[in-house]
Amino acid sequence: MELTSSFLTWQTIFEIIATISGIICVYLQTKEKVAAWIFGIVSVVLLSIIFYSNNLLSDFLLHNILLILNIYGWYNWVATKNQKKEKAPILHFTNRDWIIWVAVIVLITPLWGYGMSNLFGADLAYFDAFTTVGSLVAQYLLAKKYLENWIVWIVVDIIAIGVYAYKGLYFVTFLFCVYLVLCVMGYVAWKKEEDLKIEIK
Repeated sequence: MELTSSFLTWQTIFEIIATISGIICVYLQTKEKVAAWIFGIVSVVLLSIIFYSNNLLSDFLLHNILLILNIYGWYNWVATKNQKKEKAPILHFTNRDWIIWVAVIVLITPLWGYGMSNLFGADLAYFDAFTTVGSLVAQYLLAKKYLENWIVWIVVDIIAIGVYAYKGLYFVTFLFCVYLVLCVMGYVAWKKEEDLKIEIK
């Protein structure tokens, strides 16, 4: 009885719900379903609470911003779909886009990490900063429906898996392992759809 109660802590319950919601969210995003954003909102709210309790302050701030980006993504996909009477179109990076967004991640990550480490004493500050900045970029690109969002997410997920495993957040680690697989699937599915459209044209 004690083992069961110690396992089913509020954090474990939140991790399980966030994991299930997050997996459903990303799966539906690979299928370009607007309903994905609802599950995304549930997941990021619960994860923000978990990260705050584990002193992963960058991740806590990240998930509060991700909440706003999930709401924006929901709005953008719905608005674009209504205007065009079909799914929002998949966009692509130019060379300039690559330079801009890689520069954003490379320049802001060390600044964020330094601030979180020295001002707040955050754990794994620089790794946490990378996953934070990378996630914000990836989520914005996903909300705008750029194909390359999946590439950014894949890199972020690989680093995040190491951070969360180190912190002993095993359900969250599992969640990001699933995310990694789904992001690869998302990239392949979106790319295939674009290639099919080109062939039809």
